[in-house]
Amino acid sequence: MNEEPQVNFGEQLVPESEKAGLVHGVFTRVASKYDIMNDVMSVGIHRLWKDAMMDWLAPRPAQRLLDVAGGTGDVAFRFLKRAPGANAVVCDMTESMLIEGRKRAEADSLAASLEWVVGDAMALPFPDNSFDVYTISFGIRNVTRIPDALAEAYRVLRPGGRLMVLEFSQIPNDLMQRAYDLYSFNVIPVMGQIIAGDRASYQYLVESIRKFPDQETFASMIRSAGFGQVKYRNLTMGIAALHSGWKL
Repeated sequence: MNEEPQVNFGEQLVPESEKAGLVHGVFTRVASKYDIMNDVMSVGIHRLWKDAMMDWLAPRPAQRLLDVAGGTGDVAFRFLKRAPGANAVVCDMTESMLIEGRKRAEADSLAASLEWVVGDAMALPFPDNSFDVYTISFGIRNVTRIPDALAEAYRVLRPGGRLMVLEFSQIPNDLMQRAYDLYSFNVIPVMGQIIAGDRASYQYLVESIRKFPDQETFASMIRSAGFGQVKYRNLTMGIAALHSGWKL
């Protein structure tokens, strides 16, 4: 009998079938403090990164966006404000994250253009060729099988559609990477305990950043999923990176 494959859950190895449930547990626990913790952990810089994502994406009127692992709506709100007549679907496996998003003031003002859907990045509940743009921010590193998620992104995009991924990455300078790791591993879990009452979830989140492939490796994965014109841009020296690809 074949043994079940093991995958990374932060620094731990867990059976592949268990990872999604463990990730779901993390985000269920942190949902109510997620936005506050993002601001504290990044000193607000995550907002600049998401604005940079929109600058490169250049949303156009009447486009249809799918924002996967869209959580509390940050990216969808930005997209809709820049693209009159566009509409957006926020898809996340964790319903409590979507509930927090629907409580935000922007959710009320943009309600006519916005839909919230519980769904799995590896098996999206949408037909082929449904969206003009697919985004995922700080979510793809938590997916059990990243190639499956990229294949689903390709499937649901229309021909000419665009993929854009914002994710933590690797700083090309070893000394600066070590300094950032010291901050991540020693400060962020403590902040998680103080602000969210949950050290373990933030320990996992910083560990998952270190397990994510570097920029070139991830770009190759996007190409392998069928995307063309694949490029990336480093943000804040490579702490995060934007990856772009097109369904040609």
